[in-house]
Amino acid sequence: MHGEYKVPGGKLVVVDLDIVEDRIANFRLAGDFFLEPDDALADIDAAVNGLPATTDAAAIAAAIRGSLPEGAVLLGFSPEAVATAIRRSLSKATTWRDYDWSIIHSEAVPPRLHLALDEVLTNEVGEGRRGPTLRIWEWDESAVVIGSFQSLKNEVDLENAEKFGFDVVRRVSGGGAMLMAKGAIITYSLYVPAELVSGMTFADSYAFLDDWVLQALRSLGIEATYQPLNDITSPSGKIGGAAQKRLGNGAVLHHVTMSYDMDGELMAKVLRIGREKLSDKGTTSAAKRVDPLRSQTGLSRAEIIDRMKATFVSLYGATPGEITPAEYEAAESLVASKFATDAWLTRVP
Repeated sequence: MHGEYKVPGGKLVVVDLDIVEDRIANFRLAGDFFLEPDDALADIDAAVNGLPATTDAAAIAAAIRGSLPEGAVLLGFSPEAVATAIRRSLSKATTWRDYDWSIIHSEAVPPRLHLALDEVLTNEVGEGRRGPTLRIWEWDESAVVIGSFQSLKNEVDLENAEKFGFDVVRRVSGGGAMLMAKGAIITYSLYVPAELVSGMTFADSYAFLDDWVLQALRSLGIEATYQPLNDITSPSGKIGGAAQKRLGNGAVLHHVTMSYDMDGELMAKVLRIGREKLSDKGTTSAAKRVDPLRSQTGLSRAEIIDRMKATFVSLYGATPGEITPAEYEAAESLVASKFATDAWLTRVP
């Protein structure tokens, strides 16, 4: 069996192995990483050989770490990265290039319809009626989008939201509230088969699915990095955040909102950002928590999106796609039955 894992921001880890009587045998680790001392490679191979094929990633990583000689240096990879490659080899994981990708960048739609489209398009991928897809959102209305498990009254000042023209909606994924002012944010969604992130922890899958956008931002001169669990950041401040939802039919929704421009005072008035959350981010100012892409690049929002799409195409290959009339119809129906209802919005009061 063969498995590969490109460490986000790091090196490629490649493993080859056999399964003999339900145990790993003939294990061989390779890649373009750096490892000192040289003979630590043999120590890693020996640590993996003989492990049960059902060993989870955490236990594999622990076995590898325990085998390393004192002072060993791993650059561009980690025991966890090796474990991920092993689990991917055993679970028949796929890679980006195994799929024919499409990119959708269509006209603006209302916030609730965006959320419904996320659920519909993810389901279509899971049912095999649509291939893996990257969708760039367009907005002509402002909204506050809260996470699936957030308390409405604790997260949003509803009076100020109405005063400043922000619709309030709830998405299907977890995570925190996002202030989505029209023209001031860049949001994208990935609809992918679960096989693409097979063998990865949730934390690893976040970084893996957003590595392409980090490369796009770096090509624009932004020192973008991933900060676990779900933040895209830079030395100047946080850029955006990611969230995921996994459906029972084997599809994964991964979406990200990044700040292009921001009114920090307005953000503080509409969102109820608690002291505990601010202290966790190492700042006492909501306005300082997010650094807009405009200030770091001097580029228009459209120019940044164009670079993102070009980077995705160069890395994975993709062709322009569209949302079908049937998908729009299903999303409109879902808005009426779910996303526009008080029952959904106030599911956590």
